[in-house]
Amino acid sequence: MKNNTSIRVIEAIKESISVKETILSDSQLLNTIEKVTEVIIETYKNGGKVIFAGNGGSAADAQHLAAELTGRFYKDRPPLNALALHSNTSFITAVANDYSYDEIYSRAIKAHATKNDVFIAISTSGNSTNLINAMQACKELSVTTVAFTGETGGLMKSTCDFLINVPSKDTPRIQEAHILIGHIICELIEKALF
Repeated sequence: MKNNTSIRVIEAIKESISVKETILSDSQLLNTIEKVTEVIIETYKNGGKVIFAGNGGSAADAQHLAAELTGRFYKDRPPLNALALHSNTSFITAVANDYSYDEIYSRAIKAHATKNDVFIAISTSGNSTNLINAMQACKELSVTTVAFTGETGGLMKSTCDFLINVPSKDTPRIQEAHILIGHIICELIEKALF
């Protein structure tokens, strides 16, 4: 007989699989993932970069995906220009202290982004004010914006150019799917460019 821990392990794995199966059956979401990949490939061909941002676990995911592009994914190849905006802790704490935490990413976008770039904001709720402010700064600079969110898209839904909204309201399952989708995009970029 299975104990409660082993039952929960099985349930969590099944929940993760279920979210991924729902993504797999959503042709519109799959099409958006493909389109975002094409936009990023063109961004790199035109000398642009990919900029990531998130908060908490989503910040870790942003940094992870930036590292996949600047390091390597499958192939030993030249680095691709990508950055996670929260990596400079002195900047983050200075802006949060002198202005507001809500301004950390919009100020970084104004400092680092150009019209040839793509900004990927990662938020399970889609309601992170600092990411929404960053997207608005991107609009002023003609930077393409992509939101990785949960099911509803939150407030970011109406702010971004491309919405990749994972069909779940469960934060861990959303984050697992964000990394899966991010890995797929990184793989396709690498195959197209190298």
